[in-house]
Amino acid sequence: MGTAISLDLADDLPAALLRELADEVFGWLREVDARFSTYRADSEVCRFDRGELSFAETSTDLRTVLERCAELWGATDGFFDAYATGRLDPSGYVKGWSAQVASDRLRAAGAANHCLNAGGDVRVRGHSVTGRPWRIGVRHPWEATATCLVLTGTDLAVATSGVYERGPHVLDPRRGAPARGLRSVTVVGADLGLADAYATAAVAMGPSGVGWLDRLPGHLHAVVTDDARQLHSTALPLAD
Repeated sequence: MGTAISLDLADDLPAALLRELADEVFGWLREVDARFSTYRADSEVCRFDRGELSFAETSTDLRTVLERCAELWGATDGFFDAYATGRLDPSGYVKGWSAQVASDRLRAAGAANHCLNAGGDVRVRGHSVTGRPWRIGVRHPWEATATCLVLTGTDLAVATSGVYERGPHVLDPRRGAPARGLRSVTVVGADLGLADAYATAAVAMGPSGVGWLDRLPGHLHAVVTDDARQLHSTALPLAD
């Protein structure tokens, strides 16, 4: 996925089982990378984009992602667009979706307390090894070693989209140009795939994305603008 991924399993389970669960998570994420990478010419998403595979010939996972991306395009008034670059790139949904699937599988396997961090898209459940709710730091968009806020909770999907690492890479699909106005957008909800896509869409909207996030049901947000203003939902679960 071109990013660092970390997993913290906090349940008091046998070491062999914890290793097995971790191996399954990273195996799944490697499978997702092989299937959805836009940098691998032989990936399923690239083969589909080139017309080498029909929709009916694709995997269940790719069909699921394509269908969800189409729904998100409608739900965001076209600002979440898997074809914004002119070719198929569902990465703005896939990273969060795949981490959410991994978290769901961990919970089903009995690992009810865990934190999975996929390059800043974080899914936490239960409690840390200290017995306290998880703490999730959101990176400061100008200071790589600092946080601009810290969230806390026992069941949170936290996705951040920003332009501080890769530059203005999120496109405004209406203008066909890099989006401007929002340096960092964090969305908090119950599903990491949705939170990831909504954060990307808000960045693409620019300043109007703040008002859109304010009206987004079931989700909270924090925004840092290009001129360093920090805005967030009043109910955001901030740590003391």
